Amino acid sequence: MAADVPRRTPATHATDRPGDTSPFALGLLLRRAHWRAAAVMGEALRPLGIELRHFAVLIELVSRGPTVQRDLVVATGSDKAGIMRVVDDLERKGLAARKAVPGDRRVRAVEITPQGLELFDAVHLAAEPLAERLVAELGPGEPQRLTDLLTRLAYPADDEA
Repeated sequence: MAADVPRRTPATHATDRPGDTSPFALGLLLRRAHWRAAAVMGEALRPLGIELRHFAVLIELVSRGPTVQRDLVVATGSDKAGIMRVVDDLERKGLAARKAVPGDRRVRAVEITPQGLELFDAVHLAAEPLAERLVAELGPGEPQRLTDLLTRLAYPADDEA
């Protein structure tokens, strides 16, 4: 049976290296770029006492307003236990609060506090120079072009509903 399997050259296998021509190349590059961006943004968050997972929830709360935890799970790609821990952390820090949802005693909505909004703004200020460093290797206009391309990839036109 092994003789029926076509032999592939090493160049067609996923390598996670520049020049990779495998069908996985784009995904691997995006993963590596994500790791690098997350590390750089983590630098901005660390002095303010939060992590990227906390900031992801704050982003959702600013964008959506009070949000039930199950919706935060979907929006952040986390799991129930992970969101519980993040919301607990945010509450302990005074950055978010759980509030009762009228009509359903079992459900709590999470909302950002005034202190959370202040921190949200401070993170953006702290991140500016680091974001510039992230794209320092790109030429004039390339950061915007990259953003445009990634936006089209992340939000395909046929997904609009």
